[in-house]
Amino acid sequence: MQQSQSFLDALGHGMADKRIDILRQIGQGGSISQAARAVGVSYKAAWQALDTLTNLAGVALVERVVGGVGGGGARLTPAGQQLLAAADAVQQARTSALAQLGEGGDADLAVARLSVRTSMRNQWPCIVQGMDERGQIVRVHLRGAGDAAAGLEVFARITRESAELLGLRTGVHVQALCKATAVRVLPLGKEPVGPGCNRWPGRATRVSRGELGDEVAAQLDAGMQMVGFAAPASGLRARSRVLLAADESAIVLAVAGV
Repeated sequence: MQQSQSFLDALGHGMADKRIDILRQIGQGGSISQAARAVGVSYKAAWQALDTLTNLAGVALVERVVGGVGGGGARLTPAGQQLLAAADAVQQARTSALAQLGEGGDADLAVARLSVRTSMRNQWPCIVQGMDERGQIVRVHLRGAGDAAAGLEVFARITRESAELLGLRTGVHVQALCKATAVRVLPLGKEPVGPGCNRWPGRATRVSRGELGDEVAAQLDAGMQMVGFAAPASGLRARSRVLLAADESAIVLAVAGV
């Protein structure tokens, strides 16, 4: 039951999502770089797609293959193969539903709007643990959904009206989202200043230098993947211990449903 919910989370942004296409190409070709070229995205974007899908599914979807004629590659885990099968089933159901309604027109447009993708690269399935109402602001306490994400703790500040419209209460499953540009990455031990800030220790897995900031992908100690930005020329590198921080007001909550 938990795995089915996780797969629904992973498929919750529409079948047009290139993340599923990347996973499918890895299954066919056994290479992440080849999958990136086939789908038309950068190698880094392909890795980010896999990180996001892994967060949402709660299990490893791809594993590295060492050795061989090509020097190694990647292959889908059994969970990755199951997710692709679920994706095919969802697509078939969508096609069937549109056929009954009449392909095209308002029905197809409505389905497309319900399958909107987002630019937010940090996405985690969570469960509401509690809500602290302070006037017009509600502080929502969240924990990662499933065993693989149980160590993740997130706090979000939203308006009372938003909490009411989403129907939030203890036990409700939500999607927590945060822009990569809203996540600050620091060497572990340098705490961010100011209250109302989420803090997640972890280890950097990839670092891309940039004039406006170093982009850092990290594996959190809580088990999830996250992307954020450090100061330019931060000196961080893969395997550096880091602290990722994001203001509670930067966390966006979404609830599945029509």
